[in-house]
Amino acid sequence: MAGVVQFTLDGRGPLDGVRIVDMSRLVAGNMTTHVLADYGGDVIKIERPGKGDDLRNWRVEGIEVFWKVYSRNKRSVALDIHETEGRDLLLRLIDSSQVLVENFLPGTLERWGMGPEVLHARNPGLVILRISGWGQTGPWRLRPGFGTLVEAMSGWAFMNGHADKPPTLPPLAMADMVAGLYGASATLAALRAVERGGAPGQVIDLSLFEPIHAMVGAEAAHVRLTGKPTMRSGNQSSHTAPRNVYACADGAYVALSGSMQSMAERIFDTIGRPELKTDPRFVDNAARVANRNELDAIIGAFIATRSQAENLALFDAAGVTVGPVHSVAELLDHPFVQGREAIIEVADRDMGAIPMHNVIPRFSATPSPLRRPAPAVGEHTEELRRELGLGSPGSYGEGR
Repeated sequence: MAGVVQFTLDGRGPLDGVRIVDMSRLVAGNMTTHVLADYGGDVIKIERPGKGDDLRNWRVEGIEVFWKVYSRNKRSVALDIHETEGRDLLLRLIDSSQVLVENFLPGTLERWGMGPEVLHARNPGLVILRISGWGQTGPWRLRPGFGTLVEAMSGWAFMNGHADKPPTLPPLAMADMVAGLYGASATLAALRAVERGGAPGQVIDLSLFEPIHAMVGAEAAHVRLTGKPTMRSGNQSSHTAPRNVYACADGAYVALSGSMQSMAERIFDTIGRPELKTDPRFVDNAARVANRNELDAIIGAFIATRSQAENLALFDAAGVTVGPVHSVAELLDHPFVQGREAIIEVADRDMGAIPMHNVIPRFSATPSPLRRPAPAVGEHTEELRRELGLGSPGSYGEGR
């Protein structure tokens, strides 16, 4: 990798000048504001004094690695919303902002006397992103909705895994992550509407359920046509073949996809079986899907006689879409990752340097440098008070 990336406090990105107050906890809201902060937005995390965001508790070897990665470029204010001084500071921050992000149970802001009508009366152009498990409307609006429940309910887990095994949940907070990306794009669209003068501020109602449900493709149409859901198929695909992960002679794996007719035929030529191109079982995609187990046995037997490196060299030379299966441990020093700078080493007070993903994507005219490390709880409380012209109170913030 290139050298250790240092933070550039005066760096600017395309969202320079946009302030986002983030009252959310854990993943979905933090993913939304992570993207906005990486693009130059001034994200102000509102945290509980002494405790902070629950994402801080996701530690590895005692270090807040999730917080460090997803809260870079943000500032932290610690306050108690139920105390007059804390409430006043929060409202002043919201008044000076373009975006508010929250993920409380629907009705919580209203119960605090801070519903959208109240906030828009103070700040008419405010974009309010409300994230909840099941949405602000509908019969489940008041149900708690963690990502695990949504991944199970949405159809995603049912389709994931192998047919002879139970439905499989993702090993990470996928529903929250996907919702966060939808939240960031929706926020940018709403900001654009405000900036054009064609719309006031508005409320964005984002559930965790709908984004990940949208990821299962045309499954609803499939059910309508066939009368039954798509069963789990492991690493195969229900709609294209060949497609799988294949074991190599050295115990490593390669992934292969022949989703185009021309690519499937190229694979047959490469493995020395050109006659398969006219075999009725494999002559087109529909036939290959229907006979995918037989096809996988043929391809798998060929791949199993060679190491991963040998398979990759052979298929690469033939222009076949095959790639290695890698763990992140193997990516840290991978020439593609280094050449692309997809993972960068960032200066860190606890680890010296911490590897994390780069800003995504790359902007040619308004690149977004990393401006600041993830903050300590309340690290910027006094700084924000000064920016708002407030005097020094009893302290909310907590130092390092």
